Amino acid sequence: MVDLPRDMPHPELPGRPERDPAATRDAPKEIGGRDIVAYLRRHPDFLDRHPEALRLLRGPTREVGEGVYDFQHFQIERLRRELARVNLEHRTLIAASRGNLASQGRVHKAAVAILAAASFEHLLQTVTTDLAVLLDVDVVTIGVESTAAPAGRLSLHGIQLLKAGAIDDLLGPERNLLLRADMPGDSVLFGGAAGLVRSQALLRLGFGRGSPVGLLCIGTRQAGRFHPGLGSELLGFLARIIGITISQWLNPPR
Repeated sequence: MVDLPRDMPHPELPGRPERDPAATRDAPKEIGGRDIVAYLRRHPDFLDRHPEALRLLRGPTREVGEGVYDFQHFQIERLRRELARVNLEHRTLIAASRGNLASQGRVHKAAVAILAAASFEHLLQTVTTDLAVLLDVDVVTIGVESTAAPAGRLSLHGIQLLKAGAIDDLLGPERNLLLRADMPGDSVLFGGAAGLVRSQALLRLGFGRGSPVGLLCIGTRQAGRFHPGLGSELLGFLARIIGITISQWLNPPR
């Protein structure tokens, strides 16, 4: 055997590459079950912050004896179902909020258009023509009770003449709103556009003392668009705007 000088580098042995100490230090350490349990003990609110982690877990199904059940498995499955329910409610709430914002924007635009009418005729045209576009419906008409003539259509487009007492018969004497989810339109209310109507909203209009009672009729071909459970605040606001504006044109200040 030949001794090599101390200052001479040793030749590398074949098949055994030299290890880099820095690479060994930087290599990620494998996480074990004990590490996970220790982390969860330090962060007991982990599932509150990351509920989606429950979907990654599989409940234990160990055999514990005849007639004996493992409640851990049922608890995890219950938590999974609860998480799915909460996620569904969350998505439903977001969709409803977006829909409410869209409806609010439409009604505000309609209110501005009504208030901006330059004449009484322009006001009626805005309500019976432009309002259908602004509200994303198919037809909007105004019904007015009168004892002077039988029910029918006035010469002005979108204005329907109703028999005296017809609005109370429709809404009831104490109600100002009626929502119909799936009912064909009545030609007495919607005129020639009644065939388009499947869902409708009927709102009482007040024009001041001594004036006839009116009815705002909104119809759409989309069944279920208006239904009894629908929030009516925006529709009621729009009806009040229309009633007050018409009253001001009919009874201008002196």
